[in-house]
Amino acid sequence: MSTSALVRLMRDLKKLQNEPMPDIHAKPTENLMVWKAVIIGPQDTAWEGGTFKLLLEFSEEYPIKAPTVRFTTRIFHPNIYNDGTICLDVLQNQWSSIFDVQAILTSVQSLLCDPNPESPANSEAARLFVDNRRAYMRRVREVVEKSWAQ
Repeated sequence: MSTSALVRLMRDLKKLQNEPMPDIHAKPTENLMVWKAVIIGPQDTAWEGGTFKLLLEFSEEYPIKAPTVRFTTRIFHPNIYNDGTICLDVLQNQWSSIFDVQAILTSVQSLLCDPNPESPANSEAARLFVDNRRAYMRRVREVVEKSWAQ
């Protein structure tokens, strides 16, 4: 295993422990290169009250290369593929080694409430978001309710 990746992940973990974030929780599995996270839907949004689980997988090149991040909880969102993979610029072409686990999860939480329908991963969600916001919000609320049981 890459020493620099492990050192950085330990630093990320320590930061999360010392500066806990409300509504965002993350920790490594028994393998430091694989983390599980939970994002609680932000208050005063359609996502409020949802409990969304994610899996973060880091490579030996972290932090030079972004981790793979995907929702393991089923989610309906313009920028999230059906398999839970997230289409987010900071995880792709805008990645920087200054981003840590906390920044990644904060960006994902922000994406929930601020989708980009111009770059859809889920065309149905993007279409509803643009053309029928009421139907989109109804689908989001269904996902939130189902998240409680997952």
